[in-house]
Amino acid sequence: MTATQEAAEGEGDLRKTSEGLAAMVEALIAADLHDLAYDIVRVRLSGERRAKLQIMIERQDGCAITVEDCAAASRAVSAKLDVEDPIRQAYVLEVSSPGIDRPLTRLSDFTRFAGHEARLELNRLLDGRKRFSGILAGTAGVDVLLDCEGERLALPFRDLVKAKLVLTDALIAEQQAAEAAAAEALAAQEKG
Repeated sequence: MTATQEAAEGEGDLRKTSEGLAAMVEALIAADLHDLAYDIVRVRLSGERRAKLQIMIERQDGCAITVEDCAAASRAVSAKLDVEDPIRQAYVLEVSSPGIDRPLTRLSDFTRFAGHEARLELNRLLDGRKRFSGILAGTAGVDVLLDCEGERLALPFRDLVKAKLVLTDALIAEQQAAEAAAAEALAAQEKG
C-alpha cells in the first residue's frame, strides 16, 4: 500500500489512484493540488519510448474542470516536479478531468455513483471470472456492491484492478444537473 493509500485509509477512504513511480509523484503533488482546491482522481505513468505522466483531477467544489483548471494544476505540478525530479527520463505531462465515464479509484466513488452502470475487473478469479458489469449499489465495509445479472455481488475493493463508469444517458443527465447546481451555488456565493 502506498503512503497516499495509507493516509487515505486513515481518513476512511481507501484509494487506488496510482502505483509504483506514479504513487511517488502523487505523494509529491497531492498537497499542492489540494491547496488549489483539486482532488487527484488518478496518476498514471505510461510509455517507455515517450513517457506520459497523466494526472486526472476534479474540483473540490463539484464544478466541471475547465482548461484554466488544467493549466493551473499543470503549472503547480510542473514546478514541484522540476524541483523534486522523481522521473529520470523525458516525459510529457498531461493534466485532465476524469471525464463523465470516469475511472473509479476511491472506495467512496462506489457510493457516490451508486445507481450507475460500471465495469470492474479484479486481479483474481471470483466465481470463475475477473470481469463484471452491472449497476453500482454502494459499498459494505471494504467491499464494492454490484448488481450483476440479477444478483448482488460483494467485490473486495483491495482486489480491484480497474473500475470505470459506463457512459449512459442517465449519467450524462446527472452530471449536467450537478454541474449546473454547483455553478449556481458558486454564482450565489460570489454575489453574496
